[in-house]
Amino acid sequence: MPNTLLIFVKNPILGQVKSRLAADIGEEKALTVYRDLIEKTRKETVQLTDVRRLLYYSDFINKYDEWSSDFFEKRLQSKGDLGDKMQKAFQESNDDKMIIIGSDCYDLQKEHIEKAFDKLNSIDIVIGPANDGGYYLLGMKKLYPELFEGVDWSTEKVLTQTLDKIKSLNLSVGFLEELVDLDTLRDLQQSGYYEHFKVFINDRED
Repeated sequence: MPNTLLIFVKNPILGQVKSRLAADIGEEKALTVYRDLIEKTRKETVQLTDVRRLLYYSDFINKYDEWSSDFFEKRLQSKGDLGDKMQKAFQESNDDKMIIIGSDCYDLQKEHIEKAFDKLNSIDIVIGPANDGGYYLLGMKKLYPELFEGVDWSTEKVLTQTLDKIKSLNLSVGFLEELVDLDTLRDLQQSGYYEHFKVFINDRED
C-alpha cells in the first residue's frame, strides 16, 4: 500500500500528559482532555481508506485499548528526542507517500490528511502548520533525515527551522491550513474542543 500514516500518541497516564495544561486545570482534567484528543484522532484516522496506519505509543503498546489491531499496526516509539523518533518511524515505513501526525490537534480531520496525501502527488513535502510555531502534520515521498536533525523541538522555532532545511535541500513544499495544537489553556479556548470542555466542566460542577 503506497500511502502510510504514522500516528504518535502518548500513553494516557495521570501526571504524564499535557503538563502545561495541567498547570491551569489540574492533572485529572488534563488527562481527560488528552483522552478526548486521542479518541478524536482515532475516530478521524479510522475513516481513512487505502491507507496503512502505524500507531506509535510513547511508553508501552496497549493491546486492549480502543485502537483496534484490525485497523492499526501497533508499535513503540524509538529512543531519543522527537526528531530521532520521527525519523526512525519514517525509516520503518519507507513507502511511496508517508505522513506523520500527533494527537494534540482536536481540529484535525480526515479531510486534512486526505488533502495532504493528494498534495504529495505533485510536491516533495507537505506541512500542516500549528499555531505554536510547530506543525501538526508532516508528509514526504521519501525520507529526508536532515529535516529531523538540529531542530529545537517543542519550541516556536520548529516550523521555521524545518522550512530552512527544506529550502536548503531544494525541495518543493505545500501547506495545509493552520490548526491549534492543544497544549495550554489558551489553546484549549481557541480550539474546537472548547465547547465540549465547557460541558464537561459544567457537568462536574453540578
